[in-house]
Amino acid sequence: MSSHPAPPDAITVVLADDNLIVREGVRALLARDDTITVTGVAGDYDELVAAAVELAPQVVVTDIRMPPTFQNEGIEAARYIRRLLPGTAIVVLSQFDSPEYAIDLLSDGAAGYAYLLKDRVADGDRLARAIREVATGGSMLDPEIVSAMVSPARPEGGLSAEQEALLQHVAEGRPVKAIAAQTGSTPEAVNDAVEALFLALATGASAGQADALRRLRMLHAAILDREEQGQTLSRLLPGGLAEKIRRDRGAVERTERLTVTVLMSDVRGYSTIAENADPALLARQLNEHRREMNAAIIERGGTVMQYVGDAVMAVFGAPDPRPDHAQEALLAAADMHERQRALDEVWGTEGLLPFGLGIGVSTGEVAAAMLGSDERLEYTVVGDTVNLAQRLQDLARPAGTTVVSAPTLEAAGNQDGEWADLGACEVKGRVQAVRAFACYPDAPVNGRPTS
Repeated sequence: MSSHPAPPDAITVVLADDNLIVREGVRALLARDDTITVTGVAGDYDELVAAAVELAPQVVVTDIRMPPTFQNEGIEAARYIRRLLPGTAIVVLSQFDSPEYAIDLLSDGAAGYAYLLKDRVADGDRLARAIREVATGGSMLDPEIVSAMVSPARPEGGLSAEQEALLQHVAEGRPVKAIAAQTGSTPEAVNDAVEALFLALATGASAGQADALRRLRMLHAAILDREEQGQTLSRLLPGGLAEKIRRDRGAVERTERLTVTVLMSDVRGYSTIAENADPALLARQLNEHRREMNAAIIERGGTVMQYVGDAVMAVFGAPDPRPDHAQEALLAAADMHERQRALDEVWGTEGLLPFGLGIGVSTGEVAAAMLGSDERLEYTVVGDTVNLAQRLQDLARPAGTTVVSAPTLEAAGNQDGEWADLGACEVKGRVQAVRAFACYPDAPVNGRPTS
């Protein structure tokens, strides 16, 4: 493993390939782009993980097969690094042009993943473009993979121009919000259009077309996983917290029911920002945003569980239990807004667009489990509380707003007038309405609960 310092504003990359000639060739290719800096290289699984932990790059570029077994070490290392260092973007280079390999890579959600054919990375700026795309929270599939999925799926009668464009977007692995931003539509309308497209493709499809459609549906489902968090949050624990948990010998392999507070934030209009921003500068903004959000959460005793594109997901009260988890989550939310406003002021002097946050906070019971070995502890929380935090975040508009559940406000002991009662709110995935409260940007203390 070797490392090199990165110049300011460059997207930092760790490059992994067991073939020295290929590795140095790719490094030379990337050296032509002054927005990307290779800060470290690796030749096998262990070296790649060690380099990622030491250098914390924004992007890992890895061969799909590496020592010791030359199976799928690249993908396994990428997944491990993502669980250990949430938010790290991944570009996998592969000699396999079957769409199944790409779909397998994206099976955990597509945000920050790219899959390129190894023998085509020198075509134009394909590799550099993929690095910039994943560094800003996007995803990318090799054009040949896209063609392999699109061509067999087309019906004999053809598609309309709008359907052709939508089919291309789906095969490229683009998320619903990004398609909506580019087409000037809404995510709901795009979802309906995709379902209508799949129905049109399925009508009278031959066996070959049906197989192509199956792969497209699998890919689209992976993309939706990026935007629909569901009820599960999981990550490998950082060293200090893992060491603290290890002192409880019975913690590993034990499942507990805990009351926790889950916080989720999202950058309002990020897909539109990404459509118009310089990718290298946007990658820097996203990196600075995550760093400030991470600091706000950790200072209040929370654990950042995942970064998914521009979204940040954290839990308070687990794996390190504390009785004031709800109040600390609200304090963290207020600090996140304040830190983002400070960043926006600095960015404004550079002509960069601001990030306006929407934050959702939910308190309730989850099932929590610790799995793994002494070297690798993975912590997972599962429950409707996770899903509700995302739904409340969806309600947090305009930018600068925090929306919380009634149990959160009750647990925090904060019932004063700075929180507006939204009443019973209908949220996706729930039969019964949820009572929610909002703190808007112009609130007296800007969402900060009394301490």
